[in-house]
Amino acid sequence: MDDPALHKIFTNQKNLERILDNLQDGIIAHDLNRRIFYFNRMAEKITGFQREDVLGKDCHAALGGPLCGKNCSFCGEKTGLTDHSEYTINITTKNGESRKLEMSATMMRDENEQNFGILASFKDVTTLFHLKVRAKEVTAFGNIVGQNHKMLEVFQQVINVAPYDYPVHIHGETGTGKELIAGAIHEESRRNGAPFVPINCGALPEGLIESELFGHVKGSFSGAVRDKKGRFELAQGGTIFLDEVADLPKHVQVKLLRFLQQGVLEKVGSEGSITVDARVISATNQDLKKEVEKNNFREDLFYRLNVIPIFIPPLRERKNDIPLLVKHFLKQIEERYKKSEISVSDEAMSIMMDHSWPGNVREVENVVQFAMIKCRQNTIRPEDLPMELHHSADIGTKRGPLKRLETESVREAIRKAGGNKAKAARVLGVGRATLYRFLNENQDVILPDG
Repeated sequence: MDDPALHKIFTNQKNLERILDNLQDGIIAHDLNRRIFYFNRMAEKITGFQREDVLGKDCHAALGGPLCGKNCSFCGEKTGLTDHSEYTINITTKNGESRKLEMSATMMRDENEQNFGILASFKDVTTLFHLKVRAKEVTAFGNIVGQNHKMLEVFQQVINVAPYDYPVHIHGETGTGKELIAGAIHEESRRNGAPFVPINCGALPEGLIESELFGHVKGSFSGAVRDKKGRFELAQGGTIFLDEVADLPKHVQVKLLRFLQQGVLEKVGSEGSITVDARVISATNQDLKKEVEKNNFREDLFYRLNVIPIFIPPLRERKNDIPLLVKHFLKQIEERYKKSEISVSDEAMSIMMDHSWPGNVREVENVVQFAMIKCRQNTIRPEDLPMELHHSADIGTKRGPLKRLETESVREAIRKAGGNKAKAARVLGVGRATLYRFLNENQDVILPDG
């Protein structure tokens, strides 16, 4: 530092503390044993913890768990950090509120270049993120990709229900991302530092599902050579996700109902009950109400599970998300296999936009992986796509090419493009001519002034 006056200011501990205390970012510093030695005023405001209560203490113990969640480099056998890392996390404040933070963590070194601790700065972006969702400016939420107005409504529902422990039931076709939505609810909730335990109720043999869910005691049946914890017990403090809940046998439905009513469960072969604190999120690709009418599912359990229903629209109802999803999966491939950027020709994207996607988002991922292997010169062309997409494109041509666009999606794309139709067409993943024809045939699409 060349300026002697500045050097004097920054080397004076009190002056440095005043500077850090007046920053709009939270600052926390701890040594390699996780002992906190600095915690500024904004860190107090964001987390709800006072500095006198955390200084000198293990950060996990003082803050009720790792502040950086799954990104913690000092959990278990992990013993360090690279020079610098940045990520977005959800934390639970001292008052039990869930907050979204942008975190930046840096390794600190002494004059001998020896590591001696971690300096982390963080900014509360909860309100900003919620405003972006309402303003339809979000393209992804956790691991969920989507910008269609129907998906943005789902994102808003996740934000609304996450703070409360009420049961949530997610309904949607296979491949729409029900587990991702359940995981997002968990991550946005005050339970985000505890386990998220998913189980596919339709994938387990009927004779094992009760033991898998609720556990068993030694000797309760042939093969029970030891006590075993069930998925509910493993989800203690966190969230259990029951996928394909309609496939639960009736006797298991009874035990699930009791858990939802009283928070207690009985292990197979046990004469006593245990109390478990876990939020229940369920999902199915079936109409659960119809299963009740068919007497396949208990009506009282249906109402207990369906307190807050969330419907995930199929991909054919949000086709303007297809270019985003394709780009997302291509980026994953590029990062995983260290490949250069892969592009998609307009003709190939047009075929994908015309496809009905019965397998939804999961099918998009499979198609992108298939096409990436076939393509040459890092450009996906029509001949690189699976044959079933060409077949559906032929059918779509006979029915008329404009059915793939929706009025709301077009209106939103034009708004984001500031009235520029060429840019709006790129947002929608269609050619300009296609968009112009749609606008000519759909006069109810309101264009921005100018």
